Amino acid sequence: METFLSNVQNMLSTVMQSQIESMQRASEVLANTLVAGRHIFVFGTGHSHMIAEEAFYRAGGLKDIIPILESGLMLHEGGVKSTKLERLEGYAAVLLDTYQVSQGDVLILSSNSGINAVPVEMALGAKERGATVIAITNLKQSMQGLPRHSSQLRCYEIANIVIDNCGVVGDASVYVEEMQQYIGPTSTIIGAFILNAIIVQTVKNCLAQGLVPPVYVSANVAKGDAHNAQLRNNPPSGGSEDC
Repeated sequence: METFLSNVQNMLSTVMQSQIESMQRASEVLANTLVAGRHIFVFGTGHSHMIAEEAFYRAGGLKDIIPILESGLMLHEGGVKSTKLERLEGYAAVLLDTYQVSQGDVLILSSNSGINAVPVEMALGAKERGATVIAITNLKQSMQGLPRHSSQLRCYEIANIVIDNCGVVGDASVYVEEMQQYIGPTSTIIGAFILNAIIVQTVKNCLAQGLVPPVYVSANVAKGDAHNAQLRNNPPSGGSEDC
């Protein structure tokens, strides 16, 4: 446990030292997007879908976040199925059309490896539609990985803003000598930190521009349900939290 804690702490420190400029740029883009009345989408496949969930309907989080949660690309229908589908070309275009990602929007894309067809096509398609793409990825792993998309591109080569989660190749960070294997993945912990840090700064940036962005509170505190119900009755233009 101590080794895993140390690894996570070191990665968080490295992120704050090396990725702060990109995170600040991302928060500026998100604030400008909200001020302009456009949409913020969050997407990931496999375990990276948890980053999209982290941003959605979250205590202390922005209301105007639209997660793209596609069942087949998540894990509850089977890990093998999800793995096969995230390598399927053509899938992303359906999602981009369904969610109507368009000019002036932002797509936050979480993909640790950044090599599979669906996240790559999500990045390509979003940019083609005029959206800004922010990728949270593992540059060390992605640069070593062979692209699994016919474009031969990886997410970090497409995105407008790239934020490195500073993880190790393979994600798991603790070596167990007896097993000669690594355990203790870090991408979800670091990815959730990066996302929430960006959102915190986005709120401050919005306030500086005269916009008070709607933020959810915990449903488990006094008047939490009433506060959140009022927010839900005012969905962002062109979308809803049920997308």
